[in-house]
Amino acid sequence: MYTKILVAVDESDTSRHALRQAVELAGRLSATLRMIHVVDMSWLPIGPEVAIDTGALSAARRGVGEKALALARDAAREAGFEAEAGLIETETPIQHVAEVLAREAARWGADLVVMGTHGRRGFQHLMLGSVAEKMVRLSSLPVLLVPLPKGQ
Repeated sequence: MYTKILVAVDESDTSRHALRQAVELAGRLSATLRMIHVVDMSWLPIGPEVAIDTGALSAARRGVGEKALALARDAAREAGFEAEAGLIETETPIQHVAEVLAREAARWGADLVVMGTHGRRGFQHLMLGSVAEKMVRLSSLPVLLVPLPKGQ
């Protein structure tokens, strides 16, 4: 059925729950698992007039991503599963995280993408958008959206 599963990870509880689901599914299907964290650089202010050390900010964002991947790697190992991992950055100020995920899934040859969904509604959804929703719209692959169980 599925032989190459790509799972998006970040530092959220929702992501950790989606990772557990992806590890279990990959184990049951004897599939290869690749964990990806996308560092979103689109939020960085650009231009010489900005008096912010963007290098330090982007390094900090990469550090958060590396930590999320290390925790995901450890969680997969605890479940008895070795998984590949990769840190990828958005390439332009307007590139959406979902575009990076879709491109990486295609490049790696994934046949399933697993990701958590925060289930945002209303104003929060309008302001923050949804990586999961955009991924479903962009992807030519099946996308398994995993919500955090109620009460967690």
